[in-house]
Amino acid sequence: MNRPILNIDEIEFEPWRHGKKYEARPGQIARRIGARKLGYGLAVLPPGKCAFPRHSHRVNEEMFFVLEGTGELRVGDARHPIRAGDAIACPPGGPETAHQIVNTGDSELKYLAVSTMQYPEIVEYPDSGKFGVRAIDDDAGGKPRVFRYNGRAEASLDYWDGED
Repeated sequence: MNRPILNIDEIEFEPWRHGKKYEARPGQIARRIGARKLGYGLAVLPPGKCAFPRHSHRVNEEMFFVLEGTGELRVGDARHPIRAGDAIACPPGGPETAHQIVNTGDSELKYLAVSTMQYPEIVEYPDSGKFGVRAIDDDAGGKPRVFRYNGRAEASLDYWDGED
């Protein structure tokens, strides 16, 4: 069994970026300490950046706790200022629950992200009209196995397509 404790100074960050808008240093916590039904990690966003496109989950619920910095939470069509000490609930739903955290401050924005880990999951991206299907399980050796499909509803096939 994994050690059930991880100090914040032991988190290993994996920096990434996409285009001009998306950049983050996420650090995994959950798997390192043996979590099975909740996912949690620490995210660090540079000024002016966000980690992910605005999205909603049909199955999973997320919670964020801001540790340092300031920013903005987009939920549905609303925008809310956020700062250190704020707890944020993002329940499952449709476009009305679509959310995104943006660092609008002058220093790094650090937050703890916690999520239920139920699969399969459908994620919708209302700004781009996309959706994603996700499934994660472990292979026979205990390593994570990920199924991921992104698409747009207008490209959907009929249920009976190819079933003659």
